[in-house]
Amino acid sequence: MLALLSLWLLNGCANGKQSVKGRTFEFSSVIKSDVDLVTETHQKMVFSALKELAVKLYKRNPKEWKKAGYASIKESVTPITTNPFPKVNNKTSIDAIRLAFDQQYEGDRVKALIVGLETMVLDSYDGHRSVYFYNMLEAQKLYDSARNIELASWLLRTKHDSNNQLFLLSTGEGGEGDELNLSFERLFGKIINAQDMMAQIMADRSHRQIKNAIQSVARVFIPI
Repeated sequence: MLALLSLWLLNGCANGKQSVKGRTFEFSSVIKSDVDLVTETHQKMVFSALKELAVKLYKRNPKEWKKAGYASIKESVTPITTNPFPKVNNKTSIDAIRLAFDQQYEGDRVKALIVGLETMVLDSYDGHRSVYFYNMLEAQKLYDSARNIELASWLLRTKHDSNNQLFLLSTGEGGEGDELNLSFERLFGKIINAQDMMAQIMADRSHRQIKNAIQSVARVFIPI
């Protein structure tokens, strides 16, 4: 029942007429609980959404994928969204996210942001791609990761360089007459909702209370 409810809620967060594809049968599923299956489904959805985000950001910021000499967006997206995820300047998680908005960083900012988000999310699952009944994930880590994703989304929309230009274009500000692209916000909302939902499921499972994060005015990332 929990699995069906969670998948229904996730589908409701997506755009109206998207089809839902069930997972293929795996022998390991026989020894997984409903919560384990729901957890893996949420995680896969998040990584799929982050891959979609990478494509959208590269379309709006073509100079970023060209920095590494790739011939197309597809070629540039594959290595940064394939397991195992790479590092950026030997950094992962929130340290990689910070690079995307670092004035001194001259590398691919989309790669830094996406790899940072992917590895942070994976850290919130304690590095597990496959989850079993004995993997008791920490609700607080999942909750905190959602707050960090909110912060990354805010920085993407508001963080400017020394020339008063956004480090990365997303929702708008690409020039005069540039229309607001709300698809970025919907995508971030989908990812945040998935992490928050998993945090609540794990909190209920472990009977632990989630501490609400009070982020300072300086807007700092929460270590995972």
